[in-house]
Amino acid sequence: MDRFVTRTKKRPATATAVAVATHNELETTDERKRTRCAVSGDEEEYDGEFSAPLPWQKIEAEALDLDYTVLFSKAEADRLFKKLEEEIEYFSGEKAKVQVFGKFYNIPRKQATYGDPGLMYSFSGVHHLARPWTPVLEYIRDCVTKATGHTFNFVLVNRYRDGGDHMGEHRDDERELDPACPIASVSFGAARDFVFKHQDARGRRAPALRIAPVRLELQHGSLLLMNPPTNARWYHSLPVRKRVPLPRVNLTFRRILRDGRGRAAPAGHSAPP
Repeated sequence: MDRFVTRTKKRPATATAVAVATHNELETTDERKRTRCAVSGDEEEYDGEFSAPLPWQKIEAEALDLDYTVLFSKAEADRLFKKLEEEIEYFSGEKAKVQVFGKFYNIPRKQATYGDPGLMYSFSGVHHLARPWTPVLEYIRDCVTKATGHTFNFVLVNRYRDGGDHMGEHRDDERELDPACPIASVSFGAARDFVFKHQDARGRRAPALRIAPVRLELQHGSLLLMNPPTNARWYHSLPVRKRVPLPRVNLTFRRILRDGRGRAAPAGHSAPP
């Protein structure tokens, strides 16, 4: 059974508060930097253990369960960002579009999918076959596994050219995703706001009892765990931030369930652009 690393820092956030995670709070000493992942190709194989607890921040609200930490030092994050820019091949043409209410639109960012052989991930009317893991994606995946105790067989890569690129409100609740496994989101590049909004607080017909959104600033080299039942009740988005001039790459590691023939289970949810 999967297990979480013991968190060394927990700061609950109420449903009426806006939670902001800052880089300075989570990485202030050289000792914390030494807890970063040491998995690297020929140097070390993942053995199911981790060297020291990371300084996790716990963020909770009604049906919201998040864990946030800075996984990589700045120097390591810079190196990994550079490798991602070199290795990742993003979709183009029809695969770079999403379907919303029967119409196809260009995605306001670049996307790519990687994972174990034969895995297919479907959302927004487009089916994405996983490309084979690249060395840098395997490295980051193993670091996330070492830090959390969870294993992942698929990753969705989103690249944002600048603050104009964005992601609309949606839930990652596709049927082929393992409901018991969190989604692990790793960010590189420009820090961007990541906003969670409860399903009952969306739209003009939201009830009188308002549930405040939860906002996180996802830093360069950070890791965010979206634990169950978060995606069942909360939508998340990456809003436009026109004052951000620099690119960002985000990796969301997932565990896709296979059917009896070794294929990914059928999808059911379509996310907006």
